[in-house]
Amino acid sequence: MLYHVRMDVTPPSDLAPGTFDRLKAEEKARAEALQRDGAWVHLWRIAGAYANVSIFDVPDHDALHAILSTLPLFPFMAITVTPLARHPSAIA
Repeated sequence: MLYHVRMDVTPPSDLAPGTFDRLKAEEKARAEALQRDGAWVHLWRIAGAYANVSIFDVPDHDALHAILSTLPLFPFMAITVTPLARHPSAIA
C-alpha cells in the first residue's frame, strides 16, 4: 500500500546541539536503510522548511506506523499521512 507522508521536524530549543547532531546522523542512516529495503520509495525535501514529503510502500497502516515510530527524530515530528490509490487516468 502506498502512502504520502509529510514530516515536519521541530526539535525543542533546549536540545543540546551535540545530541541533535547525533539524532540527525541516526535519522539519515535509518532513512537510507528503509530506502534500500524498498519501504521508503521517494524522499523529497520541502524547500525553506525542516520538512520532507515521502512515499512509503508498506503492507498496511500498522506497518507504516511501526516504521515511522523507529525514526530517531520521530518525537520531534508532526506527521501527516495520506493513503494513496491508483488514479483511473494514470497511464503508468
